[in-house]
Amino acid sequence: MTMGKSLMAAVLVLAGSGGQAAPAAPAEAPVAARTIDLARGFGTRSPWTFTTPQGPDIIDPIMDEPDAKVPGELRLCISKDHGRTCSTVLDDALTVRGQPDTFSEAHYLNDARIVFPAASTPILLLQAGSLQSVNGDQRIATVALAYDRTKDTFFVAYQRRTGHNNNQEVRYIAQGPLRGAIVSAEPTEDAPFGFWMTVNRVSPDKRFAEVLRYRSATRYGDGNTLAVIDSEMPNLLRRLGLWHPGSPIPLPATPCLKPHLISGALWCR
Repeated sequence: MTMGKSLMAAVLVLAGSGGQAAPAAPAEAPVAARTIDLARGFGTRSPWTFTTPQGPDIIDPIMDEPDAKVPGELRLCISKDHGRTCSTVLDDALTVRGQPDTFSEAHYLNDARIVFPAASTPILLLQAGSLQSVNGDQRIATVALAYDRTKDTFFVAYQRRTGHNNNQEVRYIAQGPLRGAIVSAEPTEDAPFGFWMTVNRVSPDKRFAEVLRYRSATRYGDGNTLAVIDSEMPNLLRRLGLWHPGSPIPLPATPCLKPHLISGALWCR
């Protein structure tokens, strides 16, 4: 893997990828950038919705230049009264160790959708990003919310935070042998520098539980151009008993012209 820029000091211990800015508000009042009807998707007792009201563009507090503007704060709002009040379940999605800072506010929405890791288990999958640091890094939060019908409320089934300058990623697997799993690749802090690969699957209690964790064969600076999760997919599947050497190599969605394995990791050139 190509070596990325240094992570922000505040997120050295935390996973994800960058994304596109949510639409900027054309007026001073926040506007809803996206709405998901949770009552229909989850069959909730109350009219729950997910909305992302966002303030107008602001001067970038990191760059501190008058002409450098960034999207305003994005509120991740789970509400059952049409947005008048929001549940607190997502308030700390980007906060590290309970200490709010400049990167604790969401400004970008990378993903928001209902997925089904199990046939009768809908999950609201969200990924949001903070402001970017001077070196282009960004804190990313990936959160999965499940619904408790007895209490008529949503709760955190999975949550992970990271930067993105060091090839780390959190990915929901929508198809294939790992369908419904959440896989993360997070940089190790000691040599040989690689990644901690973690697989989480949903449990009967609707929470995601870790089923696999190992140190990757993929290394920093090894020249492999694939995303870490794609390069490690043969290793992931082999360790879970879902793939065996000699079977067709599991390939990424992107073109892979010359698929071959090196120390169990996939290469395409």
